[in-house]
Amino acid sequence: MSVKNMMKASIDSAEFEVNGRISKQVVTLDEVTAVKVTFNPGAKWSIELKEYAGTKSCLIPHVAYVITGTIGILMDDGSEETFTKGDIMMLPPGHDAWTVGDEPCEFIQMSQGDNYYADVCCH
Repeated sequence: MSVKNMMKASIDSAEFEVNGRISKQVVTLDEVTAVKVTFNPGAKWSIELKEYAGTKSCLIPHVAYVITGTIGILMDDGSEETFTKGDIMMLPPGHDAWTVGDEPCEFIQMSQGDNYYADVCCH
């Protein structure tokens, strides 16, 4: 039986990567990556990142916990939802996202293995 050591990182002290009104901070512990994403007021994926991604909509799956604010999501199939502080969201590929209201929306996304968000989007 192998024993793993406890690990700790501070996402708030991680370096910011910024694309327009969207920023992210990334920390990795062993094979788990946490990404703190901030959609500032007025931010919209299709405005800030569509050209960079080179896709019609965001093709990155997300499982995240919303810390502050509200984010609106429009799926390619036309379904729409909002997520707000305290919500856990699971988004399949094929969506647009935007800040709802005047408060930034921050969420923490967790992934294991390949961190598609870091590798494909928002470098």
